[in-house]
Amino acid sequence: MAQGQSALRKADKLYDNYEFALAIPAYKEAIQKRKPALQTLERVATAYRLTRQTPEAEVWYAKVVATDGRPPMNLYYYAEALRSNGKYAEAKEQYMQWGEEMPEHAERAQKLMEAIDQAVRLMKKPAVAEVTPLTTLNNGQAADFSPMQYGSNGIIFSSDRGVPKDGKEAKVFGWTGRPYLQLFVAQQNGEGDYGRPEPLQEVINADYHNATASAAKDGGKLYFTRTKMVPALDNANADPTSWVEKNTNQNLINRLEIYTADKQGGSWSNVQPFSYNKVEEYSVGHPAVSPDGEVLYFASDMPGGFGDTDIYYSLRQPDGTWGTPVNAGAIVNTSGRESFPYVDANGKLYFASEGHVGMGGMDIFSAEGERGNWRDVKNLGYPINTPKNDYGIMFTEPGVRGLLSSNRDSQNGTEDIFAFKILQKPVVLAITTLGRYQNDKKKTVQDPLPNTRILMSQKNSKDSTVVITDEKAQSFADARAGNAYTFAGSKIGFLKMESSLEVPASAPDTVQVALIFDKNEVEKAIVLDNIYYDLDKAEIRPDAARELDKLVTLLKNNPSIEIEMGSHTDSRESHLYNQNLSERRAKAAVDYLVSKGIERSRLTAKGYGKTRLVNKCADGVQCPEEEHQKNRRTEFTIKKN
Repeated sequence: MAQGQSALRKADKLYDNYEFALAIPAYKEAIQKRKPALQTLERVATAYRLTRQTPEAEVWYAKVVATDGRPPMNLYYYAEALRSNGKYAEAKEQYMQWGEEMPEHAERAQKLMEAIDQAVRLMKKPAVAEVTPLTTLNNGQAADFSPMQYGSNGIIFSSDRGVPKDGKEAKVFGWTGRPYLQLFVAQQNGEGDYGRPEPLQEVINADYHNATASAAKDGGKLYFTRTKMVPALDNANADPTSWVEKNTNQNLINRLEIYTADKQGGSWSNVQPFSYNKVEEYSVGHPAVSPDGEVLYFASDMPGGFGDTDIYYSLRQPDGTWGTPVNAGAIVNTSGRESFPYVDANGKLYFASEGHVGMGGMDIFSAEGERGNWRDVKNLGYPINTPKNDYGIMFTEPGVRGLLSSNRDSQNGTEDIFAFKILQKPVVLAITTLGRYQNDKKKTVQDPLPNTRILMSQKNSKDSTVVITDEKAQSFADARAGNAYTFAGSKIGFLKMESSLEVPASAPDTVQVALIFDKNEVEKAIVLDNIYYDLDKAEIRPDAARELDKLVTLLKNNPSIEIEMGSHTDSRESHLYNQNLSERRAKAAVDYLVSKGIERSRLTAKGYGKTRLVNKCADGVQCPEEEHQKNRRTEFTIKKN
């Protein structure tokens, strides 16, 4: 029993000193010797949570919430671990119970459950990017994160892989059980990968944490983050990449500061604190200088913000100093944590957030606009974001490719740097199926055709999807801007349909697609859309050719039918003139179809002159040109099937 108490006292001391990575094995040793009390279970779960080992945190919070007398806040932490591990249904149950036991958090619990539904939807959508780990850059046992451009062909990033000093191993940071964070640089090689990382000079990499840096475009100035203890105490530390609330039983906390350094003769010197550091009251960190060097973005928990930490910016003054920090506004910032800002070469803002609706942990978001006037905050989607922590993004080619940080594949809570390439923009095809036929008034009409089965295929791909429209003749399908798709379908009583669509690269989020099925009826004329002719001419116009191409497809898909191509004129000129003109137009349409591979034996050309006008524009009636053109039309009629 005495040994168990001694082991527990050792573990508690490590925990109280923020040495969570060291406390975990000490607690496990103590638990082997005596049954753990609720407080011990909570501390083990918390230690795993704060070292970002979410699988283990889930296991231990499950034990905590099953223990009598546990504080209800543990339900929230358990839900967060489940969510981070992708167990969305279980997480929703725990959020719901948390909201019931702590009604003051019921609204927050409801929003988190809605966020889970959003995450599931994001993961079901087509992938927005290809994401691959940079194995030559990452150290498998260390945290590597927050890459930024460094010079013309390199990056600077944060890592706790350790930098030996004076022949001695790097000091271990008790919170993580790994060395203190330092800044490293790596140059891109000819194959597009990065060479061996090298630590920055000791003048930058001081003994304590140094991380999350941003270099000016000309490479002459570096902005980076350092961690400072308040009050200083050698054996207690806080998370250097985030802000953790101070425990009421502890009288110390880490805060972040921004520093700058100048490059002179190939070396860094003149390390200076940012004018608005104020560790006695708040943190400033994660600096990101704009491409033009005129705006410095950073994260801070200074008073007056919207939440735990917000994105701020300062403007460079004429004398080279930085102006008073300005909050980036409520569009970007939430009641949660926003951090790791980045502005690409086009001025677009990217940042990490736990407050905006995401997939779990930190997610990466973008915003349009400038400085304090941002709009259109968007989650970058899966797999840029995952249920784990995703942050610290940068673009080597704006909007196309770059690097990001994530612990998605980690077994020990550490982050790695991943390369990504944005795939074509996902869009939704809003498909409507229509039946086209001649009604009782001998007019061609289109009506919804519900419950119609469509085979949708991407051109130059073997993949296909079956789409079935609903009772309203509608369905929705995922696609990508810039791709081409074909649609094929059949319906009893209608001819087989095939259509194609090229989704433009600039397409909106939703693209309307109307698929028309022609009714399989003999001796019923159907007017072809846009088969019109210029006045007194029989040549096939380009817009008419596009419509006739659709008829070519229809005839090839329905090889048993024979049709009549009927051409009509407007009322102007004599009956004889218009009769001859309509016959030439019908023959021109038939000749076009034959030129596209349709057997002439299946086609008949018929001219009707001005005998079948579709409106009141008869001889002597004044009509606008667009009304006359409606009479200069071409129809097809199934003669044999």
